Amino acid sequence: MHATPSSALPVGRGLLYVTFAATAWGTAGAAAALLYRGSGLGPLALTFWRTFGGLLLLLAVRALLRRRSGAATVPAPHEPLRRRVTRTVVTGVALAVFQAAYFAAVEATGLAVGTVVTMGAGPVLIAIGARVTMGERLGGGGVLAVAGALAGLAVLVLGGGQGAAVRLAGLGYALLSAAGCAAMTLVSRRLGKGGGSDPYASTIGAFAVAALCLLPLAAVEGLWPQGQDLGRSLVLLGYIAAVPTALAYGLYFAGLAAVRAATASVISLIEPVSAAVIAVLFLGERLTAATLLGTGVLLAAVAALAVTEARGAVTAARPAAPAGG
Repeated sequence: MHATPSSALPVGRGLLYVTFAATAWGTAGAAAALLYRGSGLGPLALTFWRTFGGLLLLLAVRALLRRRSGAATVPAPHEPLRRRVTRTVVTGVALAVFQAAYFAAVEATGLAVGTVVTMGAGPVLIAIGARVTMGERLGGGGVLAVAGALAGLAVLVLGGGQGAAVRLAGLGYALLSAAGCAAMTLVSRRLGKGGGSDPYASTIGAFAVAALCLLPLAAVEGLWPQGQDLGRSLVLLGYIAAVPTALAYGLYFAGLAAVRAATASVISLIEPVSAAVIAVLFLGERLTAATLLGTGVLLAAVAALAVTEARGAVTAARPAAPAGG
């Protein structure tokens, strides 16, 4: 019988948590697109308020949960100080790049395309980076999946030349965002080997570093929303900080205690799908046939990559067959 993770969270509830988190993430870009229309805020200021507001809420929720569960008396997992500081700083900087470039992509090329390219290219860059930096093998299925994802990106780029649905500047920002996501994941994976790290504490630390990095840049760009529709802007900022940031990340990490990472990565494809639906139905974005084709190819390739990863994990977990007859 398969052992349940130490959190004792039922698998069904874990799947629900990850699904909600992925859906909520898809709404962050939509809220940003609405803010661009009247707040006067740019991508850097938006990302600062998201990380800073999310940080405050995560700290409050963590303190409340530890008080209720009595976990404050349990020693924190041991991790060498130098490794913890390095991982937190690098992850925080990568998080700032990931989020700011994503909001810039939404501003430049729209919610649907910006989200699809960011979330589609991220797993591909992670797979390639893991192969280069940690020697993780892709295998035949992984190579085909990466090739399929690149083909989907090529269709998006070539198909965007005839219409306004895809803009090269936006694609560049989306790829930069995906690179930040990949760097964040690879650093966490590499420096987190051997255990001893608290994922919630790591997330809070990364958010704090990201907010500090973004504050001076956001101040130059324009930190405060304009007076027109100020109430609407504050509501949208509060939503971004609370739902697709603090709540979604909290539920995602809780769900990972019961759901395999490969399964979670497939469920996370809900994010670009939900973003595309919101963009078409509520924001008036139009998707060309080439955009739809490229999106489909890209998402299918990422799903195939996750399936390949899951099969590889199962194979690695099997005991080796004894040598000889």
